[in-house]
Amino acid sequence: MSQFALFDAEPTPASPAGPLPSSPVPAAPGFVKLGELTPAEKAERLDMLRAPALACEKCGLSTSRTHVVFGEGNPASPLVLIGEGPGENEDATGRPFVGRAGKLLDEVLYRAGMGRQHVYICNVLKCRATVLENGRRANRPPTQEEMAACLPWLQQQLGIIQPLVILCLGAPAANTIIKKGFKMTAERGKWFTTSSYAPWAMAAFHPAYVLRQHGPTYDRDVETLVQDLAAARQKVIEVKREQRARAGGPP
Repeated sequence: MSQFALFDAEPTPASPAGPLPSSPVPAAPGFVKLGELTPAEKAERLDMLRAPALACEKCGLSTSRTHVVFGEGNPASPLVLIGEGPGENEDATGRPFVGRAGKLLDEVLYRAGMGRQHVYICNVLKCRATVLENGRRANRPPTQEEMAACLPWLQQQLGIIQPLVILCLGAPAANTIIKKGFKMTAERGKWFTTSSYAPWAMAAFHPAYVLRQHGPTYDRDVETLVQDLAAARQKVIEVKREQRARAGGPP
């Protein structure tokens, strides 16, 4: 199925329909949305952005990383998945969401009727944040300074891709993309139209969080993640349908 047919066909399960935002949300500081770009132009501009990002030395993480994890997927996708930052496997390969968490993401994407080739996947932070423990590097939460130094790369990525929908994987990403103080327990699965980066944004469980669950809780959280991914796909379909209706085209 082609990229565009994927988001024109009804997925199952579907999310509840909702009206489009009445007006565009204001852009965040540093976020520059470019004019309408063709898929080829988006791919070219992302490639141009990748080169300086891979050489970035804006914070101390540049001294401990193995690779900058820029992002990958379809530059023309209307749906972008965003996590907090790379872990050990991502740092080793330079690819987002690999290892066990990546395998789970691939599985739930498939169950929601999608693949990596249909979406764009990246993180807020492009380098792994670590602390040295017993001679080995372990993951740690990034500092505010590290997040601030890295955010312009994400802002430029989203300005090029211009997604209709963003699905934040985990609360840290939602804190950056949707709002400060995001509460995953109370606000996961809810649609927000106040993000500066896309008309619609929602948060879902991070695959790494799901992998830490056991038994029935694990099974339930996997199903929830599948449903949230299907809801994100459905939201893209709804938005595109309304856009066509506004333009006087076929539904």
